[in-house]
Amino acid sequence: MPYRPMPFSLETERLTLRLWDETDAAGYRALVGERSGEMPTLDEAREEIRGARESAPGRGIHLLTLRRRGTDDFLGYCGLVIGRATIDEPELAYELLRSAHGHGYATEAAAAIVDAARDTGRTRLWSTVRAWNAPSFRVLEKIGFRRDHTTTDEHGDVVWSVLDL
Repeated sequence: MPYRPMPFSLETERLTLRLWDETDAAGYRALVGERSGEMPTLDEAREEIRGARESAPGRGIHLLTLRRRGTDDFLGYCGLVIGRATIDEPELAYELLRSAHGHGYATEAAAAIVDAARDTGRTRLWSTVRAWNAPSFRVLEKIGFRRDHTTTDEHGDVVWSVLDL
């Protein structure tokens, strides 16, 4: 792999970001339930988390859970994924529980992930956001992303934003 791996944990002023653990299953279930209304079982959530943990070292990029420093409160996740992009120019992805919205946590975590991506040797990141998601666009703008182009899929418009590192 031509890139250095991303770390499995990071800290910011207010947050601890770390690789998923099976103890995150309840938080993951709540997040999926808020998003889609169809909550996975605890066993299904644990299985997804196990798969993510096992594949993280081979990819060198991954999603990290977010917690307020000094607490065990699951807030969501942030990290790098292939998603609609590539391993060379991965996507920045983040999702927080509704109770964690509006506190700047997504911006703080995303900025830490951008710094970690830069440290891997990558030169460009993407992020794809549904056209209606104004809060996510604000996060991306604060950390330097610019809108690049729009595509459409079966769920509507997807806005691609880019950040040259």
